[in-house]
Amino acid sequence: MKLKVLLPAIVAAVILIVIVVIFVSAPFGSKEGAILNSAKTLEKEAKVDEAIKEYERMIAEYPQSKRAGQAYVSLASLYEKQGKLIEARDAYRKAFETYPDLDIVKNAKGKLEDLNIKILFSPLVDTSSKTYEVQAGDSLGKIAKASGTTVDLIRKSNGISGDKIRHGMRLKVVTAKFSVVVDKSQNVLYLKENEEIIKAYKVSTGSNNSTPVGTFRIENKLVDPVWYSAGAVVPAGSPENILGTRWLGISKPGYGIHGTTDPASLGRQVTAGCVRMLNADVEELYVIVPVGTEVTILD
Repeated sequence: MKLKVLLPAIVAAVILIVIVVIFVSAPFGSKEGAILNSAKTLEKEAKVDEAIKEYERMIAEYPQSKRAGQAYVSLASLYEKQGKLIEARDAYRKAFETYPDLDIVKNAKGKLEDLNIKILFSPLVDTSSKTYEVQAGDSLGKIAKASGTTVDLIRKSNGISGDKIRHGMRLKVVTAKFSVVVDKSQNVLYLKENEEIIKAYKVSTGSNNSTPVGTFRIENKLVDPVWYSAGAVVPAGSPENILGTRWLGISKPGYGIHGTTDPASLGRQVTAGCVRMLNADVEELYVIVPVGTEVTILD
């Protein structure tokens, strides 16, 4: 009789023990996986703010998990959709700093580079820029020189098409120090902002190791350069002008960074010694780096 009375209690206790054992022995990370799945579901349902909170929860509760790396990338994408470009960039950067070997993070490299340039060319002020109020007697050239930037970058980031500015006008002025590193072994040019690489460009360098190695500076900049070849003058725009649309001459006479009329040659050591870039890329670089910018060329 007593056994019959106790049987339901025994069964209930056994069931409870089984549940506890299952919970305790569940695969590590099942809870974090559930959080990530919840975030993805909310994202698919266009509940962006709720999804962001779940990704942030994932990162806060499991900062050492690889799933936190996935969360950072997803978070960055959502921030970008909301127009929060600085927050998106910072989330991508955190992913790269913490989870550099994760495939989803590696695949986001291009997105981070695009954001870096997008922010640079936008009115958004971050730690690498400032808001400057135009004073009487100011000109774009004067402001650019005082801040170590270019007139083109001030124009670009403020949506100015000409040189006209007015007293009291508030401008975004980039204050970062830029530098360039060319790796001949990889045929890659790195643009650095305050010692941090913000974009990598595919380039061509000199055949027979003819691109000089060392540390140089940009000494002159030209739009639509004329090419002087074996006594001939090849005008800008000519399909035979190998310099492309921009020239950045370095402090090694006769050498520089320039565009190309042969995009298919990029990624190889085929030039006469200069560093060759896609026209769109060298035009982008031209806007950003001022005369005096350091250029380091490595084997």
